Amino acid sequence: MRKAFAEERLLKAVASEQATFYLAFENKEILGFVQTIQQDFKTAELDRTVVFPEHTERRIGAQLLKHVIKDQKKRGTDLVIVNAGKEETHARRFYEKNDFELIKETTIQAPWRRKLDIAIYYLRLASS
Repeated sequence: MRKAFAEERLLKAVASEQATFYLAFENKEILGFVQTIQQDFKTAELDRTVVFPEHTERRIGAQLLKHVIKDQKKRGTDLVIVNAGKEETHARRFYEKNDFELIKETTIQAPWRRKLDIAIYYLRLASS
């Protein structure tokens, strides 16, 4: 969670001008957020989906995701990609429940770890 919300990483993402942030807030408190990164004109990647622990039972993630999908459709995006850790069963269930299709499981080199096992999911918007 701290890596996902690290101020330096968030500011770098904003500066790239390819990132869009979607915030869920209530009474001036941020409950969670989603960050997308535009890969190209038709493809966006969900880079961060964060709901703070005290709000996880309120379906904040699903509400944010619904808003992201609606906005990405308006922008003309055809494909949304998300990577989840292979062992992150909660995250994987969340994406599968929200119509993301498992494309493949693979292992990548990550800067903070030797190897990282991930599951790659796609959500096709053009036909949905």
